Amino acid sequence: MVMRRGRWKRLCARVARPEWSSGPSASPLDAMSHPFALTVCLAFGVLALWHFYMALMPGSGEGGAVPSVKGKPLFVPSRKSTVAVGVVLLLFAGLVAATAGIVSVGLPRVALSWLSYVLAFGLLARGVGDFRYVGLFKRVRGTKFATLDTLVYSPLCLLLAAGVAIVTLHDGT
Repeated sequence: MVMRRGRWKRLCARVARPEWSSGPSASPLDAMSHPFALTVCLAFGVLALWHFYMALMPGSGEGGAVPSVKGKPLFVPSRKSTVAVGVVLLLFAGLVAATAGIVSVGLPRVALSWLSYVLAFGLLARGVGDFRYVGLFKRVRGTKFATLDTLVYSPLCLLLAAGVAIVTLHDGT
């Protein structure tokens, strides 16, 4: 059987780009792609705003913002460092948005994907913790920070790690 040239081109085009992968909804996750990425970005944005608030209103996060031992904080964050954390959180939101294709930053998709995987791993590591003061497996308990870390901070880090990983797996390369 001899195929005509036009028919062969159409067959090759169909194999290279199957019909199920073209169109506005290639998979059920495609419909949720941008809203999910925006939700992750919003979470980072809210966390950044909270850090800016804590930097402007000293004492607003007192007792629950840093680990402590016997009532003494392990360190006292300065205003500059708190603002720096807020800026970094905004950069994380931008990275997730760029990885999802919501904004363009001029970096190759491979670089964005790798940076996002590093971010997801860092959030996972923060959620698991250092096995002493922070994370789900900390040994120092019974302080305000330890309670907030167990109930809010560590689970949030794990959720954000999963969110960043999902966005990267879906939209990255």
